[in-house]
Amino acid sequence: MTAKNQPSEPTPARRRAPLLALGGVALVTGLWGGLARLGLQLPLPSPALVSDHGVLMVCAFLGTLIGVERAVALGRWWAYAAPLLTGLGGIAILVAARAMLGVGAVVVGSAIFLASSIVVAFQQPASFTITMAVGAAAWVLGNGLWWTGRPVFSFVWWWAAFLLLTIAGERLELSRLMPRPKWATASFFVACALFLLGVSSATWWPATGARIAGAGAVAVALWLVLYDLARRTVRQTGLPRYVAVCLLSGYAWLMFAGATLIAYGRLTAGAEYDAALHAFFVGFVFSMIFGHAPIIFPAVLRIDVPYRPVFYLPLVLLHGSLTVRVAGDLYGLPDVRLIGGVLNAVAIIAFIASVVWSTSHASSPRAGGDGLAT
Repeated sequence: MTAKNQPSEPTPARRRAPLLALGGVALVTGLWGGLARLGLQLPLPSPALVSDHGVLMVCAFLGTLIGVERAVALGRWWAYAAPLLTGLGGIAILVAARAMLGVGAVVVGSAIFLASSIVVAFQQPASFTITMAVGAAAWVLGNGLWWTGRPVFSFVWWWAAFLLLTIAGERLELSRLMPRPKWATASFFVACALFLLGVSSATWWPATGARIAGAGAVAVALWLVLYDLARRTVRQTGLPRYVAVCLLSGYAWLMFAGATLIAYGRLTAGAEYDAALHAFFVGFVFSMIFGHAPIIFPAVLRIDVPYRPVFYLPLVLLHGSLTVRVAGDLYGLPDVRLIGGVLNAVAIIAFIASVVWSTSHASSPRAGGDGLAT
């Protein structure tokens, strides 16, 4: 995603690496805490590893990663304050004595991210930039509810709305290359609005809100399957096909998450909640990360990440292990759930290792620009 009339990028690529490193710390600690939550006996140097697992994964990792991408697209120095604050906020949260400082840093960082998203929308008025700005607003709202001390299940789906609208908005931009009817864009907005309606109404009617949100998630997934460019590129070879497989498999998990919400009507704690939550955040979101990493990292860090067929191995492991985890949830098998969760973490680590290996064996450093076309 690029901003219209984008100014020259003031931040050299090497200065973005520490921001991504902050996100990397959040990812590793978030995975560690997630395994402990599943029941694995692990040393816990900080209680936040367990209690703030979701915060570390969504805000300190994903928020920082997307914040860097947005700052690069905007090309303004102040936009980098967003990923800096969310990354540092994650570090502060890990230090129990500075927990509220960390919460405040994440809240302010997300507000700056919203400001940068609004600027991008003004610079390039389009359906996809508006969608992503609304997603940024959902993140701020979720963080505001977190600031008030509410339980995670009461706002985590606002975080999901942030990621859903960010991803769907970026795919909407590329869908213009596919033939589609005139009403397609309107139906996209209806699907996104349905998800937001469900998340917001769950405050008063939890079961009804869950089912409305689930219907919205299914509708967005169906729209993406029908109109995403991945339907065309999956017939190609190499990187285009790999990215398409990541995207289409991620849309399947988004559809499953929505169907689970419709079937069980739960946006609160419980096994069905865990199944829907991880189908969304692991199945959908991490499929998007696996698919876009070979494109985004070269643009952000100016390094080559050549496509390798080995990239498919972590992807297959991710989907296979998530299937095991979800089965453990829905059939009341905690040991199966634990195995699936452990293999989820292994899949993510294996993907990172494959990207590092591919980068280390690149033939030459990247000399391209900062365009973030995905």
